[in-house]
Amino acid sequence: MLDIGTISLILLFGMLFLLAIGMPLGFASAFLAVAVLVMRFGPDLLFRQFGSGPLAILSKRIYDLMTDYVLISVPLFIFMAALLERSGIAKEMYNSLNVWLSRTRGGIAIVTSIMAVIMAAMSGIIGGEVVLLGLIALPQMLRLGYNQNLAIGTICASGSLGTMIPPSIVLIIYGLITETSIKALFTAAFLPGFMLASFIIIYIIIRTQLDPAQAPLPEPGPDDPPSGEKTVLFLTFLSIITAGVSALGFVRAVFFTVTGQNVAIENVDPIIFGTPDYIWKTALIFIVSLALIFFVFGTQRAIRAWQMGKGLVAPLVIIGVVLGSIYMGITGITEAAGMGAVAVFFITAILHKSWPEWRQRLCETWVWLLAGLAGAVVLAWALSLTGRIGFQEALVVLVGIGIVSLVMRLEDMPVIVWESLMRTLKSTGTIIWVTIGATALAGAYTIAGGPTYVANLIVGADMPTMGIILVMMVIFLFMGAFMDWVGIVLLIIPVFLPIVLRLPVEEIGVFGQLDPRHVAIWFGVVFCMNMQVSFLSPPFGPAAFYLKSVAPPHISLTDIFRGFLPFIVIQILALSVLLIWPPIVSLLLP
Repeated sequence: MLDIGTISLILLFGMLFLLAIGMPLGFASAFLAVAVLVMRFGPDLLFRQFGSGPLAILSKRIYDLMTDYVLISVPLFIFMAALLERSGIAKEMYNSLNVWLSRTRGGIAIVTSIMAVIMAAMSGIIGGEVVLLGLIALPQMLRLGYNQNLAIGTICASGSLGTMIPPSIVLIIYGLITETSIKALFTAAFLPGFMLASFIIIYIIIRTQLDPAQAPLPEPGPDDPPSGEKTVLFLTFLSIITAGVSALGFVRAVFFTVTGQNVAIENVDPIIFGTPDYIWKTALIFIVSLALIFFVFGTQRAIRAWQMGKGLVAPLVIIGVVLGSIYMGITGITEAAGMGAVAVFFITAILHKSWPEWRQRLCETWVWLLAGLAGAVVLAWALSLTGRIGFQEALVVLVGIGIVSLVMRLEDMPVIVWESLMRTLKSTGTIIWVTIGATALAGAYTIAGGPTYVANLIVGADMPTMGIILVMMVIFLFMGAFMDWVGIVLLIIPVFLPIVLRLPVEEIGVFGQLDPRHVAIWFGVVFCMNMQVSFLSPPFGPAAFYLKSVAPPHISLTDIFRGFLPFIVIQILALSVLLIWPPIVSLLLP
């Protein structure tokens, strides 16, 4: 039996060796987990009675993680992202953003960054965003004569924002492993995520203003409105969106008031946007928005503004369904992921045909639709007589099945759904196997006393608090260049987080003091910012390989990594802000 220091060295070099020879991370981690236990407790543990000893502890740890309800949200978010790639929603969104910013210097690059933020807020997936932006934005920027490095860096740096911007899968897995509130992590990551996005956009603006040749302006189209008129049209579109959102808010407040669900109860938080005072507030906003549309901007301008910006409506609806349901207290993370997947599914079906085609289809089939609805009502009533299910629940299930069946009869929808399911299966399978292996290794190392050894080693080095944290950042950046984020969060975080929690909180950062309740949340956001850098870091930055798969043949991997350099500096700058001013994560937290 070896001491924990020797085991730690063998583990480090063993992991590097197994990854170097091409063994998948999940299998390498599982193999090393058994090896750690054998080295620490001897080979006899492999032959003990089943269900006892360290292996039983590992099995329970893996089982508890894999049966966590929140884990279901991961395949749901992946499925949502896969559907988004094939739905046409991203293409429509790009066209709408391009309409507003096409005559701005560097406008296509700015559109790409804004589009990446919106896509990140819809699904929280990274690889699909880079591929989609590479297919939509890269040819456009190269055709207009944009600097190749600027185009490449913008797409990959913006496409990796799904790590930071909720609903980030990285934050979900971190929350599961550390038992930290995922909702609090989402809230804390909002400002840092949008700060990083703003840094990227500001860099694009400054770079293109200093050197206009890097982003030539396209020739104006015959239907392009003047810049002043375009601003008015944009304000008109915002008024339309505000009217729609306020109408929904009015309905929500009225519903909770009529049903009596918003009665004030002591020590119970009021329903967000559901209290009686929101009835007149939302009604006032709705009336003012309508007045602006009809009496200030005019109906003709409103129609044109809607045509220019309608591609943004579907993404805003999806973001509202996912994040709105979480922060308004309607559902939890998992249910929100399911609702988002359903919303994307139906929006994909709606966009599959034009409105005239839908009208024609409804006119041809309305009799059959009414007959099907009547049949569902009768069947739901019959099922309710059994006493096993209520009438309303049965009716909702039957109508849902009927609608999904009708949607799946649309041309190409079965193919789109099947390809999305296969993508979800592959991605989820990879994450699950890495999760099992890395959880086993982290658990085995913990049982062997590894975290205590590492903690005593680091704390005993007599380094200042920020010195210890900077060492952790270097380790994160180094590991991120060679290992997937799933392995890092499962292997490294269980070792580092207890050390961070033991550090004096008043010495964390330079400006401001972090709330002691938010240390684990801050460290999670810092970890995600590190993973932002890892997605671009050579030699194995995954964003480079995602883009290479759809880039023109003349763009090599060397060209792609060269384009990353200024954006890596931007990411490190954003990371520095988090380290210097930790309370930024607490600004939106209660």
